[in-house]
Amino acid sequence: MELLETFPTDESCIIYLENILWHDRVISPFDKKSEVYHLGNHKYMCKNTQKIFHVKIGTIFQGTRVPMRKWFIAIWLITSHKKGISSLQLSRDIQVTQKTAWYMLQKIRTCFICRNKGKLKGKVECDETFVGGKNKNRHWDKKVKNSQGRCFIDKTPVLGMLQRKGKVICRVIKNTSHHELTPKILEYVDSTAILYTDEWQGYNEVAEIYEHYSVDHSRGQHADGDVCTNTIEGFWSLLKRGIIGIYHHLSREHLQLYVNEFCFRYNTRKISDFSRFILLLRNIYYKLTYQQIIAA
Repeated sequence: MELLETFPTDESCIIYLENILWHDRVISPFDKKSEVYHLGNHKYMCKNTQKIFHVKIGTIFQGTRVPMRKWFIAIWLITSHKKGISSLQLSRDIQVTQKTAWYMLQKIRTCFICRNKGKLKGKVECDETFVGGKNKNRHWDKKVKNSQGRCFIDKTPVLGMLQRKGKVICRVIKNTSHHELTPKILEYVDSTAILYTDEWQGYNEVAEIYEHYSVDHSRGQHADGDVCTNTIEGFWSLLKRGIIGIYHHLSREHLQLYVNEFCFRYNTRKISDFSRFILLLRNIYYKLTYQQIIAA
């Protein structure tokens, strides 16, 4: 209700967006150093390129026919709900079709990457999980042959790297071999970090690069003093419960977008809903078409 009272019209949303993205100086998306002419009705002209623009150019709002108030409500709901919101529920909440709601949510999820990158330092836990469900729980006509353990036929692996008392970074990977794990860990974990993993042999290469400790889950060992992967496994439980309770099924092609969403929510867990809302508005510079999204 407070959000609706703060933004009673689409124009109020545009004014707020201009203040968030431009502050006191209007910046041309075509030439950032160019002088800008104000044409009225929140339209501007770039002097150097002679192109007309508005604040939505170059953002997820470009070309949209959905009212800005509905966009703001959608952003608020997906960032404030602890386990996300389905496209069916959003379509009912803001009175659009399910297809439009799904498209809006996918565009918003592309912006969540702003809190799913960087370098992790200190004590970092690494672990993999598989998204796709267990074969024994499937209906008889949907069971997959030879699907056991670390099988990639019907499940998609995700690598998680979590800094204790810090943030988490996750990436969807093709498999859990050292060829996939090592480059990702080198990219997102600082060389001075202390690495904690389980006994999986895919970590053998990084064990020679980092200060590395592991626990043997196959023998029932879950912690050895400070050595454990319990924190990243706690994050996996949040991810899995969100998938099971809200989204039910995720395709391999779009899984990274949903992983970005849960990483964003975890990494902003200590700030208010309003701060999270503003944070996302400041990271909306992603121009995507419907065809690009469905093509993943």
